[in-house]
Amino acid sequence: MSLHVERVGAGPDLVLLHGWGLHGGAWQSLAPRLAASFRVHLVDLPGHGHSRDTPFGTLDAVVDAVAACTPLGATVCGWSLGGIVALRLATRHPERVSAIALVSSTPCFASRDDWPHGMAPETLEAFAEGLRAEPAKTIRSFVNLNALGGPHARDRMRELAALLVARGTPPSPALAAGLALLHDTDLRDEVASIDRPAAVIHGGRDVLTPVGAGRWLAGRLPFARFTEIPEAAHLPFVSHPGTVAGALESLCGRGTVREEMRGRGTNREECR
Repeated sequence: MSLHVERVGAGPDLVLLHGWGLHGGAWQSLAPRLAASFRVHLVDLPGHGHSRDTPFGTLDAVVDAVAACTPLGATVCGWSLGGIVALRLATRHPERVSAIALVSSTPCFASRDDWPHGMAPETLEAFAEGLRAEPAKTIRSFVNLNALGGPHARDRMRELAALLVARGTPPSPALAAGLALLHDTDLRDEVASIDRPAAVIHGGRDVLTPVGAGRWLAGRLPFARFTEIPEAAHLPFVSHPGTVAGALESLCGRGTVREEMRGRGTNREECR
């Protein structure tokens, strides 16, 4: 089944992948600027947003669905869960990825004995149990952690609450499958094989994916540039959109916004 994609702007292809529980609208504060330099593809991941009828399966199934919507040689930018998808996309479908950007992301979301840069597995397990008992409250609590510690946190939480209902809460099976993916996935052994230009962008106050995960990624990816935003939490593209956009433009050699823009219109479509 096809995924919903919104496309804006014109230029080199830039695919944006959102985090758990949200949808492509999460990028609304950043997309208008990026549309001046790129053809931006805002994907609703399986089971999320307008792709809610597409099952959220294994990581590879999610990646294959995204690959079907990703033009050859695109820059792929993933935030949080979307970053895990972007990493696997770069190794499973390398022809689709010319450069990769990872925002508040990690190769391994849950902490392990040899990985201190993650969330306690017990916390993720508690969220999974909460989904079964009180799904609306649990997803709201988890998503609020995106803003915790960052500037204007209460305002960000209100914005996230509005985003959650804008395209409907994802079905419980999709949310549970996404949490399980975060709990179980460990891509550390794959990272060094990604021979693409990379931008790693991370907030210094991130409580979901500690900044140490971003520093580790930047140190292991062969061709990475690291941007740390000390005041940002898990939503640097919301709190510091100019910095994030600048890092993406630099990654693609488009550091200045074009004065003349082609095809600035917006379209929503399903990728086939």
